Amino acid sequence: MVKKFMYKGVPEESIAQMSMEEFFKKTTSRNRRTLFRLKFNPRLKAFIDKVRKIKKSNPKKLIRTHIRDAIILPEWVGLTFGVHNGKEFRRVEITNEKVGCRLGDFSHTVGRVLHSGPGVGATRGSKFVPLK
Repeated sequence: MVKKFMYKGVPEESIAQMSMEEFFKKTTSRNRRTLFRLKFNPRLKAFIDKVRKIKKSNPKKLIRTHIRDAIILPEWVGLTFGVHNGKEFRRVEITNEKVGCRLGDFSHTVGRVLHSGPGVGATRGSKFVPLK
């Protein structure tokens, strides 16, 4: 028995066709507040309009952005974004599971630090390493 993904009661097949009003009812209050205040944030409003325009003309195009706090809308399912992490644009493909999250959640700004063993001079015993 395979469990199907549902976004707060909405089946996977109909998430991409959800209207903004339906999405407002299903999403968190923080996301609702952000989306209701679009007139106060012209940068985010312009970005949403740009994404809609690109989706109509060329949905396969990589949409590069620095706007990490943009909420992933249901109409963006299937699009690919290049989200800047401070150094490079990380590729983020939008799936049903990512709806309602922020773009920056999928483009981490800090990488893993891998340390090797100690070098020469790092410990007291390494001062007496023979040269030959």
